[in-house]
Amino acid sequence: MKAKKLVYALPALILAIIHLVEAQQLPKPARIGYLEEGSAVGSGDLLEAFRKRMIQLGWVEGKNLAIEYRYAENKIERLAELAAELVRLKLDVILVAATSPALAAKKATTTIPIVVVSAGDPVERGLIKSLAQPGGNITGHAAFAEELAGKRVEILKETLPKSTRIGVVTGGVGIGGELQVRTMKQVALALGLKLEVMGHASDPDKLVRAFQTAVRERVNGIITTSGIINFGQRKSIIVLAANYKLPAIYGQKEFVEDGGLLSYGVDRRDLYRSAANYVDKILKGAKPADLPVERPTKFEFFVNMKTAKQIGVTIPPEVLARADQVIK
Repeated sequence: MKAKKLVYALPALILAIIHLVEAQQLPKPARIGYLEEGSAVGSGDLLEAFRKRMIQLGWVEGKNLAIEYRYAENKIERLAELAAELVRLKLDVILVAATSPALAAKKATTTIPIVVVSAGDPVERGLIKSLAQPGGNITGHAAFAEELAGKRVEILKETLPKSTRIGVVTGGVGIGGELQVRTMKQVALALGLKLEVMGHASDPDKLVRAFQTAVRERVNGIITTSGIINFGQRKSIIVLAANYKLPAIYGQKEFVEDGGLLSYGVDRRDLYRSAANYVDKILKGAKPADLPVERPTKFEFFVNMKTAKQIGVTIPPEVLARADQVIK
């Protein structure tokens, strides 16, 4: 009787041992962290582009990939604490959205690889030694943020040739926005424009007050700095610009696709997709020091003619002719 029980129990025991061995042999999922100064709502579309590209590269969240997300919720002083928190998790890679979280991550670790989605002049900021040879634990993308900010001033002046006063709505946090505003003011001065910061979009009330200030100061148009916070607030910004009939130019095409007037800049979703390529290479053994930092090569100019008609703005033919896409 005991022999029979043993015969019946033996296959189950063998099967259990096989499952145990297989479980022990399964590789641990790669672990990456994500750090940004904004909120989860604001960057949802961008992170989805990142995750989709990771899936194409063979990395599936919940299977062989785990992602720890940390958001400063527009409070830049929290970045250092959040970066340190990610470092304590002993991750394989840290993905950061922009310059300020990159600086916080760099201060927190010199060993964990860091991939930057978009950083303004990373050499000048001390993030890397050079674009071709980063030399440390950081790689990713270098932005043309300041140059593009100046270009947007020029486009808005061409669109509104009689304009004399332009208002700026910033993201409210981070060194990247400050540098963009500095360049905007330099370009505006050369064009005979007075450019003033109206306020920022770090919370809904402040954003509303920024537009109220713009109306009170009788600005002819609005420019937003390019960054994760304004990107996340784009629908509110677009509605306010339409309500106050203020012509505005933005840094990403999504603003125009959602009803904004003009945009000039890089495809931010594409930057997140490209960042996934960097993360993939590092997870497969590449060193950040050996991965050159890339700069965007494609810049897009979008125009929404429907919005122009709604707010009573005539887009000059020479401006319209340069548009990569016109939404009618």
